[in-house]
Amino acid sequence: MLYSPVNTIWVLVGAALVFFMQAGFSLCEAGFTRAKNTGNILMKNLMDFCIGTPAFWLVGFGIMFGAGNGIIGSFDPLIKEDYGNILPSGVPLWAFAIFQTAFCATSATIVSGAMAERTKFSAYCIYSAAISLLIYPVSGHWIWGGGWLSELGFHDFAGSTAVHMLGGVCAMIGAAILGPRIGKYDKNGKPKAILGHNITFAALGVFILWFCWFGFNGASTVGMDSDALLETAGRVFFNTNIAAAVACCTTLIFTWVRYKKPDVSMTYNAALAGLVGVTAGCDAMSSVGAAGIGIVCGILVVVSIEFFDKIAKIDDPVGAVSVHCVCGAVGTILTGLFATGVTTEKGLFYGGGLHFFQIQTLGVMSVAAYVAFVITIVFLVIKHTIGLRADKEDELTGLDISEHGLLTAYAGYAMLPDTCEEDSVEPVTVSQDVPLDEAVEVKKMPSFHDEMPKITKIAIICKEHKLEALKTSMMNLGIKGMTVSHVLGCGVQKGKPEYYRGVQVEATLLPKVQVDIVVSKIPVRNVIDAVKKVLYTGHIGDGKIFIYDVENVVKIRTGEEGVDALQDID
Repeated sequence: MLYSPVNTIWVLVGAALVFFMQAGFSLCEAGFTRAKNTGNILMKNLMDFCIGTPAFWLVGFGIMFGAGNGIIGSFDPLIKEDYGNILPSGVPLWAFAIFQTAFCATSATIVSGAMAERTKFSAYCIYSAAISLLIYPVSGHWIWGGGWLSELGFHDFAGSTAVHMLGGVCAMIGAAILGPRIGKYDKNGKPKAILGHNITFAALGVFILWFCWFGFNGASTVGMDSDALLETAGRVFFNTNIAAAVACCTTLIFTWVRYKKPDVSMTYNAALAGLVGVTAGCDAMSSVGAAGIGIVCGILVVVSIEFFDKIAKIDDPVGAVSVHCVCGAVGTILTGLFATGVTTEKGLFYGGGLHFFQIQTLGVMSVAAYVAFVITIVFLVIKHTIGLRADKEDELTGLDISEHGLLTAYAGYAMLPDTCEEDSVEPVTVSQDVPLDEAVEVKKMPSFHDEMPKITKIAIICKEHKLEALKTSMMNLGIKGMTVSHVLGCGVQKGKPEYYRGVQVEATLLPKVQVDIVVSKIPVRNVIDAVKKVLYTGHIGDGKIFIYDVENVVKIRTGEEGVDALQDID
C-alpha cells in the first residue's frame, strides 16, 4: 500500500482541529472586545481562512515547500509539482496540503485581535492575503521547508515561531501603526480599561482553542504508525496540557498577589500563553520542562500585557501580542534550555552546551526581523493608499454597522452601553451637515424659566457611543447624579435603511441609551445647551431631550424631601 491509513487519518483529523481553532479565535476576540464590533470580528476570522486558503493554494504552498534554495521555495501555482521528498511517510499530498493550509490561516487570524475595533475591513483583507501569500510561506520555508534554519538544526515542532510569533509580530506592528482606540488613553497618557462585552464568549473560545491545540501540536507528528511516533504523540499531548494548566495556575497566583484578586481575563490569556510557549518544544522536552515553560509564560504574559498597555502604549484589546509574539519567541528560545535530546540536540540544562540555545535564539531573531520588515511595508502601503484605520465616526459608532451594515450582532438582546470615552466632548463634525448654531431654533417654553424654586427631570435619549462624552459634559456642569438605561426606540425616520442577507431591515426599534437627570439649582437651559453641544452631528438619530416637572423627591435614608433630598450631604 502506497499510503498509510493511520497516518493519513491522523493528519486529516489534525487539519480539522486546527481549522476549528478559527471558531475559538472568533469567540475569544469577540468576547474581549465590544458588542458593537462583534459582527466585524466574526467576519474577519471567517475571511482569514477563506482568503488564506486560495492564497496558500495559488502561491504560498510552493514558496514554502517547493524545490528552491535556502531562502525561498518555488513558484508553483495550484500545487502541481512533485513534493514526494518532503511529504510525511504514507501521507498523500493533498492531506498534507490541507493540514498546512490550516496552519497558514491561523497565523493571519492572530493579527485581527490586536488590531480589533478600528481597522478598515478592506485593509484587513489585503494584509491578511499578504501574510498567506508571502510572509508566512517564506519564513515557513526557512523552518519547515528545508530552508537555512532547518539546515542549522533550528527546532520549532508545531509553530511557536513559524505560526504564533509571526502572527504576533504582525499584530504588534499593525497595532502600533494604527494607534490606540479612541478613549483608550486620557490626556496624560494613562490607559483606561475598555471592557470586553462577553467574558463567556472569551472563556468558551479559550476552551475550544485548548481542545484544538491537541490537534495543532499532536498531529504535527504527521504519523502514528510506529512505536516511536506513538510515544512522541503521547508526550506532545501531555506537555501541551501541562504547560497550559501550569501557566493558568501561575497567573492566578501572580494576579492574586498583584491585584489582590485573581484576574479572570488574564488567567484565560495565560492558558493560551502556555500553549503557545510549549508548541515549539513539546516533543523535545520532559514534563518538567513543559511545566517550566508554563510558569515562565504565566508570569510573562501578565508583565507583557502591562508593558504594552502602560509603557509602549500599544493598544491590544485581546493580548495577542503578549500571548503569541512574546510567549512564542520565549518558548522557542527556552527549548534550547529544556530539550532532553529525545528528538533534538540536548539543551543547555541537559548538558548540551550553548550551541542549540544559540541556534534557537538566532532563528527567533531572524524570523522576527524578516516579518517586521515586510509587514511594515505592507501596512504603510495600505495606510497611504486605501487607508488602514476606520474613520473616527465609524469607530465610535461601531464597525458592525459602518463596515457591514449590521445594526447589531445581538438582535433581540439588550446589551450594555459602550464604555469607551472620547478624548473630547466636542461634537463630531461631518461635511455638509447643518452647523449647530444654524440649526432650527427651539422656542423656550415658560416652564424652562429657573426663577421659581422647582425640581426638573431631564430625560436624554442618545446613541450608545455618545454616553461617556455626555456623562463627562454633565459632570463638568456640576451634575453628579444620573440614571442610565439601555433602551430600544425610534423616531419618525425609523433610522437609516440597512440590509441583512439582501433584505432591507425594518429598524422600527434601535438600541439607544436613556440618561435621566434631576436638577434644582443648575439651570435647565444650561443642561440643554450642554447636551446639544455634545450630541449634535446633524444626522438622523442625534437624539431627543424631554423635560418634566417633578412634584417631589424623597431621600429614603434621611427622609429629606424636595430640593434638600437632591443634595449630596451626609
